[in-house]
Amino acid sequence: QVQLVESGGGLVQAGGSLRLSCAASGRTFSSYAMGWFRQAPGKEREFVAASSWSGASTLYADSVKGRFTISRDNAKNTVYLQMDSLKPEDTAVYYCAAKRNSIPVATQRLWEYWGQGTQVTVSS
Repeated sequence: QVQLVESGGGLVQAGGSLRLSCAASGRTFSSYAMGWFRQAPGKEREFVAASSWSGASTLYADSVKGRFTISRDNAKNTVYLQMDSLKPEDTAVYYCAAKRNSIPVATQRLWEYWGQGTQVTVSS
């Protein structure tokens, strides 16, 4: 079993930056793919970014490509999402996810473990 706890959310003005963190515990973190998803009010949860266990392979949604960066520190069992040039449409609850197969994918049903989420609000 893997437990995931997100942090770093908050309120920021458009054009600003935030860095989300996700601390994992419970199993060998380094063999897992890690990802971020988000859910805006009234919308379905959507894929944001994902990383292989080594960090060598990453995947991004088109809407965040070039603005968001996923990274991980396996020694700290932590994955990060650096969010730059934030837009009001990035407002959502952001969820961290993990899966045992190390290949990063956008398909939600393939992700096995989920955090509780952290709120990100971008004001215009």
